[in-house]
Amino acid sequence: MAQKQTPRGRAQDRVRVAGSQDHEVAYEAKKESVSKDAVKKAVKSVGNSRKKVETKLGHH
Repeated sequence: MAQKQTPRGRAQDRVRVAGSQDHEVAYEAKKESVSKDAVKKAVKSVGNSRKKVETKLGHH
């Protein structure tokens, strides 16, 4: 049986960008108006913190 996901788990997940998850990379790329490749490079460069990735991409 699957475990029930807690609100804390969801909140922690939202503050990260999973660079290996195509849907998350595509979402961030569309949101920031950049290519998926740019998002992947930003994640590789600064880590998976959404705030740091967005800063690296020149937004927020």
